[in-house]
Formats: sequence, structure tokens, C-alpha cells
Amino acid sequence: MPNGSDSALGLTRDAATASDAQPEKPSARAPWQGRYPSNGQANGVRSNGSGLVPGELKAQGDTPTFRDRARTVLPVEYQGREVVFEAHAYEDDSASYQALALVYRGTSPSSADELPLVRVHSGCATGDIFHSLRCDCHAQLQKAIGRVIKSRIGAIIYLPHHEGRGIGLVAKIKAYAEQDRGLDTVDANLSIGAPVDARDYTLAAKILKDLGLTEIRLLTNNPLKVEALQQLGIKVAEQIQHATSPSRYNARYLATKRERMAHKL
Repeated sequence: MPNGSDSALGLTRDAATASDAQPEKPSARAPWQGRYPSNGQANGVRSNGSGLVPGELKAQGDTPTFRDRARTVLPVEYQGREVVFEAHAYEDDSASYQALALVYRGTSPSSADELPLVRVHSGCATGDIFHSLRCDCHAQLQKAIGRVIKSRIGAIIYLPHHEGRGIGLVAKIKAYAEQDRGLDTVDANLSIGAPVDARDYTLAAKILKDLGLTEIRLLTNNPLKVEALQQLGIKVAEQIQHATSPSRYNARYLATKRERMAHKL
């Protein structure tokens, strides 16, 4: 596969300035605004200094152009075997948000009309890299790799800027400290002035369109992720549950996802 970059420039992030005095416009990261029970706390998105403010949703006529794109072949070790992915690197026009797409084209005799199996994975340094037991991110990523390489065609869209559901690494650790004193993951975020979920799926949708994966089967427990991608022009033909086994460290975390965030667990 050729290496190098395409010269298609100009990915536009539709940024809208958010303030307490002005209602937020519909956003790819905001279909769930106001849906979480907040135990008496205000459940609004407030700026936390990370630059994560909702952008105006642009669902139709969204041409998938990018500032830069690089490709290579990436051999990966998975459970003692070598697996080869196509690696596609993307970034937005400011180079502030980068993402990696790992595409797998299988050789198994799967149905020729089988839709691509996709995992849109939020980057998690503590989980994905250090195998933290406070979340299920590492287990979900490993399970996604296993399921994708069994498919006719599949992809993992890895979004490092989604750390801590989009609030960033420092804010996530602050929220962990709030959990240490008894708050669940929803109220911990709110207690530090962060949104419950600040993720924006615009770049993920653009990547899927660029790869020609506009109708997919999506590995997720989160129905609001499905809704966000569909609003951005990706047809999710099937939501496939992607649950992992709870441990004593993350049982409450998973219960909060199920009970307060509508995850299918």
C-alpha cells in the first residue's frame, strides 16, 4: 500500500461559541443534553478551559475533506498472532484534533453483502495504555479488535481527543478524585464544572465517509452515539452490544452508564 499524504485541504469544524447567556445550538456532541438525571445539580455544558465547546451540527451535504491524510500498513500483535491493518491518519484543519482509522479487510468467507463492522473508540490513556481497572476501555478496545478481524470488512476509529468523554486527561483525573469521595461518574463531572459528555463525532463521521463506510454495523452500548452519527449522515443499520464483564473496580461505573446514561448493558 502506498505511503504518503493526500493534498485535500480544508476540513472545517463548525465551531460555535458557547456561553451561559446563550442557548447551545444542536450539536453532534449534544443530542443527550438534559437527559441525565443530575440529583438536583444543573446539567448544562460549561466551558472547562479545554476548548471543548459544542459545534453547530451539519448533517447534510457534509463533504468529507481533510487538511491532511497519511496511510500505511500497520502490523499489530493481538493475542499472540499478527494482524495487519490499513492505518489512516487524519486531523482537522487546525491540527488540534487527530484520529486514527484501522481498517481490516478479511479473507474469511463471510457474506459478500455483510455491512462493515465499526467501533468508534474514545481514546483513554489510563485504560488503553495502562489497563486501568476503573473503566472498561481497554477491554472494549481489545474485544473490538477481535470482533473486527472476524468480519469481512471492519474498522476501528480511534479518537484520542475523546479522553474522559471529551473533557481531557487532567479533568478526568479530577473527576476520578471526586469519585473517590463517593460521587458517580455523572455527578463527578458536574462537580468540577465539566459536561457529562463533551464528545463530538463530526471528525469520526467525516472519516467514515472518506473510507466509504456510510452504512455500518456499530459496536457500541451507547444509543446516543448511534444518534449522533446518524445525524451526521452515517446510516447505522445495526447497533451491536459491546459489553464487558464488570470488576469490583468498575462495577459502579458500568451501573451508572446503564442507569443514568441509557447504555445497553
